[in-house]
Amino acid sequence: MKAFKQRSTCPISTALDVLGDKWSLLILRDIVFAGKSTYGEFQQSAEKMATNVLADRLAVLESQGLLSKAVAMDKKSKFTYRLTEKGVDTIPILMELLLWGSQHGPSVVEAGLLEELQAGKESVVAKYQRLAREKALA
Repeated sequence: MKAFKQRSTCPISTALDVLGDKWSLLILRDIVFAGKSTYGEFQQSAEKMATNVLADRLAVLESQGLLSKAVAMDKKSKFTYRLTEKGVDTIPILMELLLWGSQHGPSVVEAGLLEELQAGKESVVAKYQRLAREKALA
């Protein structure tokens, strides 16, 4: 894993230092919207992330405090990943990216989610944050 190096103290630059690659956001997307939590589940994503990239991004997200890693209950050689509170704080960002992407390109959004977001974004963000916190405690 590469050492983390912050380029500047600009808040946007700081966020991009952690979340600025496409793979990290897709891992967070899979946790929030698809309920994925294991390396094998992340590998099954449509984007077909290379195994070395997946391992690196999981390690970076964990080292930056967005994910926690724990031994799986069913198999001691498997790990599960959950959002930390810092990771839960990325959910509004993911929602905004989902809305932007659905407006500006061909996309498929989970049935009802787009309509739910358009009707009341704050309540949808709160719902997904609550679900992520519950999953982290499970």
